[in-house]
Amino acid sequence: MVYQLSTLRVSPSHEKSSRTLAHALAEAFTRRNALCGAAALLLNACSSSHPTIEFTRVPPADKGGPDVMDIIEGRVKGAKPGQRIVVFARGEVWWAEPRLGSVFTPIQADSTWKTPTHLGTEYAAAVVEAGFQPQFTANALPKQGGPVVAVAVVPGGRASRPMHHSIQFSGYEWTVRAAPSDRGGNNAYDPSNAWTDAGGALHLRLAGEPGRWTCAQVILTRSLGYGTYRLVVRDVSGLDPAAVFAMYTLSDAGAAAADRNPREWDIEISRWGDPSGKNARYVQQPSYVGQNTVRFVAPPGVLTHHVRWESGTVRITTVRGSGAGSGQVAVAEHVFTSGVPVPGDEKFRMNLYDFQRGPQLLRQNAEIVIERFEYLP
Repeated sequence: MVYQLSTLRVSPSHEKSSRTLAHALAEAFTRRNALCGAAALLLNACSSSHPTIEFTRVPPADKGGPDVMDIIEGRVKGAKPGQRIVVFARGEVWWAEPRLGSVFTPIQADSTWKTPTHLGTEYAAAVVEAGFQPQFTANALPKQGGPVVAVAVVPGGRASRPMHHSIQFSGYEWTVRAAPSDRGGNNAYDPSNAWTDAGGALHLRLAGEPGRWTCAQVILTRSLGYGTYRLVVRDVSGLDPAAVFAMYTLSDAGAAAADRNPREWDIEISRWGDPSGKNARYVQQPSYVGQNTVRFVAPPGVLTHHVRWESGTVRITTVRGSGAGSGQVAVAEHVFTSGVPVPGDEKFRMNLYDFQRGPQLLRQNAEIVIERFEYLP
């Protein structure tokens, strides 16, 4: 059997209709693909949207420093389980807050967060994943990406001013610390632990009970730089082995920033929790360098400490009594000549605190009396 194939002829009108239909179908498929693509992008955008950070309470704008803290709080919309807040305060650099213990603030079930912070001119909050580890200080905030899910910045408040505590002693103004510190452990500071008596002497007190001690610190409000520092201090021989009385210079930012010089030299009265140890030492930071720590015994009675800080040298001398005569016999003396700090933004400080890392913990209250502080260029 033979099948004969005939040629199909399409009229011009049918050909035109076919082309129109094909074109219409192509356009429909194109529109459908475009809509599907847009829907996919929208779904992806919704699934990967970043949380939003809102501030509901902002501390006052202030240059920053160690003595005052305030509360910052807000809320986060869209945070996922396990994400946390890190707060930053800007002084000369950005500080991860609150600097004592953990820097991570939990996001509560109602999306709110709240934490104390040291003061700054600006504040920031970042939503971060559990594995994020912030730098203690940095010139810039962490950028969004990776474990940093969202970042928001707000200027310090202008409506109120921070409550700075101050005291007058030996003709100088001193800031009295009111914020906690991690120097020696997690220590709380109470401004009522520093005062001057009717004779003009400064008293620093370590008060409370085991596990609930409060410390004292005073900080000069300005930098003095090179010169002679002289302090007359009453009997320190009965100080609890875990108590520390420190007289020293320190830069506000330098102590924690790796690229900064802390500009620190110290006279420290303490046995560091070891009752059998010597009760005093001279230190130039970093203290872990062997020749930067010199230990000695501070005897009972009034002692006068002299520090002559010059370019390339720090000479520290301790003598008995309160006189300034050059013929006094030194109890201890040392000259640091290597790695001597240069002046900058450091301020002189006196600190009485609880050393919590020694073999014996603090057992009793302590009080130090400084009769005079003198400075000569």
